[in-house]
Amino acid sequence: MGEGGRFVEEGHSRLGGRVPVNTSGGLLRKGHPIGATGIAQIVELTEQLQGRAEGRQVEGARVALAENGGGFINGDAAALVVSILTK
Repeated sequence: MGEGGRFVEEGHSRLGGRVPVNTSGGLLRKGHPIGATGIAQIVELTEQLQGRAEGRQVEGARVALAENGGGFINGDAAALVVSILTK
């Protein structure tokens, strides 16, 4: 517990690392278009699993996970979706 900072600093979440995260740059890189963020995540994961992600491809990708939340009710997310795709 408490090892997240070291995990990132050591490069384990980078492309080529043990657990690559946001290899496309994430939704902020795409301008975070409200309403389109969920489908943007699924497109990225599908391209990864099909081996079509070009310069950001995670070699051997077999499982992909996206989490997307939106809106607020009393300070909490009003909607939350977790999608897990497998090859």
